[in-house]
Amino acid sequence: MRVTQGMLSQNMLRNLSSSYEKMDKYMNQLNTGKKITKPSDDPVIAMKGMGYRSEVLQVEQYQRNVNEVHNWYDNSDAALDKATQTLQRIRELAIQANNGTYDNNERVSISQEVEQLKEHLIDIANTKVNDKYIFNGTDTKNKLVDENENISDTPYQSVQMEVAKGTNIKASVDGSKVFDGLFSNIDSLIGRLNADENTKGNMDTSIEELDQNLDLIINERADLGARMNRLELVENRLKEQEIIATQTMSNNEDIDYSKVITELISQESVHRAALSSGSRIIQPTLLDFLR
Repeated sequence: MRVTQGMLSQNMLRNLSSSYEKMDKYMNQLNTGKKITKPSDDPVIAMKGMGYRSEVLQVEQYQRNVNEVHNWYDNSDAALDKATQTLQRIRELAIQANNGTYDNNERVSISQEVEQLKEHLIDIANTKVNDKYIFNGTDTKNKLVDENENISDTPYQSVQMEVAKGTNIKASVDGSKVFDGLFSNIDSLIGRLNADENTKGNMDTSIEELDQNLDLIINERADLGARMNRLELVENRLKEQEIIATQTMSNNEDIDYSKVITELISQESVHRAALSSGSRIIQPTLLDFLR
């Protein structure tokens, strides 16, 4: 096969073009920190990257859901803590009024304080966070306790949030259960305090009723604490999953800088050698011989 000057020139130009493409590839990798800049560069890496990125995004969404559940728990627990303190104060007042030394005017004064504490408990039952009533389940647009001090008769449905694949956690507290009978019991106490005659037996009944309401709140806080502990376990597992998923995605897409720099330097050396040899291979023109 006869090799012509034109063939030599074309081969040299083709090799130089290939060399430029390789150097451009390495330069792009160094600029972006990624192995590929478009799917056509390496379809396998691109397809794997889509899967890994989807996994990372899913974990991040679960983490946002966990944070939302934390918000529900923290606000619910804080509200129940205030309710406990308020109810304990009402109980203290009931015990004071039950010692037999208070006259009617003093009991009326106590009843007025109890009335104010009841209003505070209603405000707690209607706690609103981020424009949502937190004690009325999924019916977050409506108060748990209406203007007539009646607890909502809407069937309670708990707020559920997905915090891991196939794992849902209850975020809300059933306010109708926690505050069940509370306000009517307080009204009974107020009525007994305002009565002309206040027998010890009647006040003992009110104190027992308040103790039952306190037990409901304490039990609900205990259940809430157990759910908080479970949520922390889920949160820790998600952090581990995020690290693994992010590392896997990085291994698939991110370059090894030292390796790419070495390859670029090597390719630059090859390129310079190709230019040097190419300039010698191309046959001089007739004018060059005549000089």
